[in-house]
Amino acid sequence: MSKIKGAVVVDVDRCKGCNLCVVACPTQTLALTTNEVNHKGYVYSYMAQPDSCIGCSSCAIVCPDGCISVYKTKPATAKPAVVADKVEIVSGVAPLVNNVPAEEEREVVLMKGNEAIAHAAVRCGCDGYFGYPITPQSEVLETLAELKPWETTGMVVLQAESEVAAINMLYGGGGTGKRVMTSSASVGIALMQEGISYMAGAEVPGVIVNVQRGGPGLGTIQPSQSDYNQATRGGGNGDYNVIVLAPNSVQEMADFVDQAFELAFKYRTPVMILTDGVIGQMMEKVVLPPYKPRRTEAELVAECPWASNGNGLKQRGVNVVTSLELDPVEMEKKNLQLQAKFKKIAENEVRYETVGCEDADYLIVAFGSAARISEKAMSLARERGIKVGLFRPITLWPFPEAEIREISKTMKGVLTMEINAGQMVFDVRAAVESQIPVAHFGRLGGIVPDPEEVVNALVEKLVK
Repeated sequence: MSKIKGAVVVDVDRCKGCNLCVVACPTQTLALTTNEVNHKGYVYSYMAQPDSCIGCSSCAIVCPDGCISVYKTKPATAKPAVVADKVEIVSGVAPLVNNVPAEEEREVVLMKGNEAIAHAAVRCGCDGYFGYPITPQSEVLETLAELKPWETTGMVVLQAESEVAAINMLYGGGGTGKRVMTSSASVGIALMQEGISYMAGAEVPGVIVNVQRGGPGLGTIQPSQSDYNQATRGGGNGDYNVIVLAPNSVQEMADFVDQAFELAFKYRTPVMILTDGVIGQMMEKVVLPPYKPRRTEAELVAECPWASNGNGLKQRGVNVVTSLELDPVEMEKKNLQLQAKFKKIAENEVRYETVGCEDADYLIVAFGSAARISEKAMSLARERGIKVGLFRPITLWPFPEAEIREISKTMKGVLTMEINAGQMVFDVRAAVESQIPVAHFGRLGGIVPDPEEVVNALVEKLVK
């Protein structure tokens, strides 16, 4: 029988050079260009060794953008799937599109996580978006520019001159009681920290999306989870926290936008959606939220009597929105009031998910895309006879410390799986209080671990 050969077709204009397909290829067929870029300025994947391709579709399966199609050339004795050119589509975007339910049943679409953020912002009554393009989250701003919500809902969409400008626009818009948001990636969020601290100190609501990439410094455009410490410890100067939500799917990227706004205005605080390049760039089916109209001026006055916007000025007097207080006694009072609010948030807003923990001997704790990988690892471990459960924190702050402490009482050990050098592991160890072993496994440099690696780490570090 003649050998089955394969062919990979890459949609060059959509490829962002994430390198996942190159890593996944078992025959080293694929590589990234070294002296060419597409029209967006990205290097892209191509068949460097075309004779090596076996049509296994590994590249198409891992491609987060769905821009790879794989073809197999049938042996001469086999009946071709398509007589004209004797090829059969094995994997690509088309099968996913065909599986989308009819629109009249429910509004289900196929899109990237970044695109879902943008669509949800318009649908959730957002008043303004201020941002600056940076990989891997540029599609948020690009999608909003394509949607042109200023023509439909009146939402303002503005590309600021920098991330520093964007966060200060958020500070100003939120200070008037408007629903405003921004998005960036790691390096850009680092530039925003001063403004986020100002917003926390002045109790200004706003939504900040961080689609993480690897660092330190400029690092890489590949996905990472190395901003955990920055996000959960406030990031800027002073004693403060921001609420941090960690989605693990495109659906949650859409769902968490409205939830983030609700929490931001409930507690008058910045809320961060901490995701990563995997979730931001991957394509999945998503049910978009229904349209919610932007608030009227009367509704805004009722919801935000503290806002500095001139509404009802004669009746209420002047509202001052600031984080500055030169009297140390008054500054301490302000800090104590903030700490009381943070305590209330910690008591009321913890969110998490558990999978297969009822009979588990070992526990994997993971968030975001790492939780998706860990859920598959859990299944593989059980096939080996190792009973493993998954605990996924959805709020990284407030962290589900008490819940992890309670569930760990029935476990022999805990493994945190993070795409970083080990950050959440310290919060898990604090929760477990040294009652059982807690180990960490992660990959760095933008490398996303596979489930088998997680299982092997669990066995090596805990089960032995």
